[in-house]
Amino acid sequence: MSRETRKKLAVLLCASGLGVCGCATRRAPARPVVNFMAVVHPVIPAAKTPEVKTPPDIEVEALSAPPALGPGRAQPPKPRVATAPAPEPAGAEKHVEPTIAPELSAQELTTAKAETDHSLEAAEKNLAMTQGKSLNAAQQDLASKVRGFADNAREAMRNGDWERAKNLSKKAEVLSEQLAGSL
Repeated sequence: MSRETRKKLAVLLCASGLGVCGCATRRAPARPVVNFMAVVHPVIPAAKTPEVKTPPDIEVEALSAPPALGPGRAQPPKPRVATAPAPEPAGAEKHVEPTIAPELSAQELTTAKAETDHSLEAAEKNLAMTQGKSLNAAQQDLASKVRGFADNAREAMRNGDWERAKNLSKKAEVLSEQLAGSL
């Protein structure tokens, strides 16, 4: 090899070495250690632990869930489900709560009875029109509401609350007319 070729090879190797080492790129200067105490770690003597001859018996069921590592999201308390009341003995007498009903005069009473009967008959007639027809979900909901109001009106009639019976039967009639109109 000639001397000139060796020179070119040496320059090429130096240039590639500088490129590979990263000297050509600018680096941030290293920060000097200013606080000597921060660098020195204190020596803490190891605590002596007594030797355990047999490991303690820990039941798996006694272990609880591990504690949360950080603050979690607050969760609302779980709803409490009311338990069903205990069945009453067969011989126990049921206490019926008194119903507060307005006192009606004789004429108001006969009018309320007549309106209640008329409204219930109209509701039953409109419900009979739905028999044998396939109803959509809204119509089925209306029919169940009509039956519910009619049943509640009959119960109010048995309890002697004719004003309430009249109101419930009127609601049943109005909903049954709406049901009959949607058929």
